[in-house]
Amino acid sequence: MSDSPNELVSSGQIPVPHEDSQSLWSAVKESIRGSHRDYTTGPIGRSILLLAIPMVLEMIMESVFAVVDIFWVSHLGTDAAATVGLTESLLTLIYALAIGLSIGAMAMVARRIGEQNPDGAARAAVQAIVVALIVSIVLGVVGAPLAPKLLALMGGSPWVVEHGAAFTRVMLAGNVTVVMLFMINAIFRGAGDAAIAMRTLWLANWINIVLGPCLIFGLGPFPKLGIVGAAIATNIGRGTGALYALTKLIRSGGRFNIERRHLRIEPAIIGRLIKLSATGTFQVFIGMASWIGLVRIISSFGSNAVAGYTFGIRVILFALLPSWGMANAAATMVGQALGAGNPERAERAVWKAGFYNMIFLGIVGLVFIVFAPQIIWFYTDDPNVAHYGVDCLRIVAYGFLFYAYGMVLGQSFNGAGDTWTPTIINLFVFWLWEIPLAYVLSVMAGLGPRGVFVAMTIAFSTLAVVSAVVFRRGRWKKRVV
Repeated sequence: MSDSPNELVSSGQIPVPHEDSQSLWSAVKESIRGSHRDYTTGPIGRSILLLAIPMVLEMIMESVFAVVDIFWVSHLGTDAAATVGLTESLLTLIYALAIGLSIGAMAMVARRIGEQNPDGAARAAVQAIVVALIVSIVLGVVGAPLAPKLLALMGGSPWVVEHGAAFTRVMLAGNVTVVMLFMINAIFRGAGDAAIAMRTLWLANWINIVLGPCLIFGLGPFPKLGIVGAAIATNIGRGTGALYALTKLIRSGGRFNIERRHLRIEPAIIGRLIKLSATGTFQVFIGMASWIGLVRIISSFGSNAVAGYTFGIRVILFALLPSWGMANAAATMVGQALGAGNPERAERAVWKAGFYNMIFLGIVGLVFIVFAPQIIWFYTDDPNVAHYGVDCLRIVAYGFLFYAYGMVLGQSFNGAGDTWTPTIINLFVFWLWEIPLAYVLSVMAGLGPRGVFVAMTIAFSTLAVVSAVVFRRGRWKKRVV
């Protein structure tokens, strides 16, 4: 006999409107406090909501780092802003390593949690931290002394090379704060503890927001360090956040407990992590290194073009990074659902997350297109710089609807442990398509920096279409992590 209406209502199969609104608000509060739900069961939309809200807020905080730094540094002049832009382009290589390593860690931890194997999750987390420490130390020792040469290689002006090298050196030397922050937060995301990662970025950002202008301009008892002060404040903020996250990771009572017996090197797990992360790192490197190629093309048009691009791209990142929160939520859902042996749930979660992301980025893109001049003039009143920023903001925003799905699909492959598929797609889209197209449009076709921005929009759209076609084939469901 079929269930009665009362039974269906009480079981949640028939929603009650008033209860829905209360349920939504309770979900928001639960997600910010930190949820201990099992994401392998229950309504998919609610699970995405509980994971995505803290992840979106975390990514907003991550983007605040970039916006705050360039806002204060822009008061020091165009060359100072160009220094930050060129340095950020160099740091994309470090970000590629950090994110690539975190992809492997997140996928392994999520899969173990889905399998109801907390001991395996703890072992994977410890080995991931060991790898992150080794990589960051090597990068700092090698990269910091080469700061002036790297800026010159990127096409920096003589002022940038002479006066900006100290900023670049501090950022490269302090890369351990970035790598550890990315890694530990990825472990939390894989486990489903997204609220902890969110609080970590809140702490790091408040320190940077308060300390940045104090060290840049010498407010109160603080020394006036100029552009170097921005680098020091950023590293102190990120470092404090990483230490806070580490204390939360080793505490008891979470989704898994790190015990003394886990504090040893396990080559077998490190080998699997490196194998998974190596492809993930190359995948992210392909995407991020393409930014270096684009900046190199733009720098041929002068510091005004580089500064305008820097302002525009920082605002764009402010919009895209929260969307990465939605993409990361989908990746966690995929990893845990596959661990629980439910690939159909994983697939439904991806398409639903992509739709949510499209709505968000569509609204943001419309705001950017309409109010681009007002947004860019918030950073600079130099018309020689501002018009480049306005072009960047408007043209790239046209590709947001497509890229919303592209971001979610790419991260979902990674959550399944299929890091090769998005790597190949990125290689085609960014290196074999975007960079050559940017050069042709900007230099050969005479469009200048605007040609680079058009190429970025076309590449975003291509990424989404290709990813959707490949995702539907379903080979990612069979990956073993």
